[in-house]
Amino acid sequence: MALTPEKKVKDKVKKVLVDAGAYYFMPGTHGYGASGVPDIVGCYQSKFFGIECKAGDNKPTALQLRNLSQITTAGGYTLVVNEDNLNDVSNMLKEIQNGTRRRDSSI
Repeated sequence: MALTPEKKVKDKVKKVLVDAGAYYFMPGTHGYGASGVPDIVGCYQSKFFGIECKAGDNKPTALQLRNLSQITTAGGYTLVVNEDNLNDVSNMLKEIQNGTRRRDSSI
C-alpha cells in the first residue's frame, strides 16, 4: 500500500517527536469527535502543541485554523507543516526547550 503525501509528512513529524521524547497522539474523529482538531496533538516539556499536517499546496480549513488559534490563545504551540517546512517541528521543540517564543505563527 503506497503512502499518501500527507501520510509521509505525518510520519516525518512523528519521527522528530519520538526522537525528542515528546508525548503525542493522533486523534481520530471517525465522525464521533470534534472536527478541526489538529492531526497531531501532544506535550513536550509541559507545553501543549498541535500540528496540522498538509501535503503540497493544501491549506488548513477555516475550522482547523480556528482550532489552532484557540490552542495558541490558550498558551499552546501550533504549526501547519508540509514537505517544505518540516524543520519547523524541530524549531518549535527548541523554542519550548529554551523557553522562547517566536513572534509569528505558522498558522
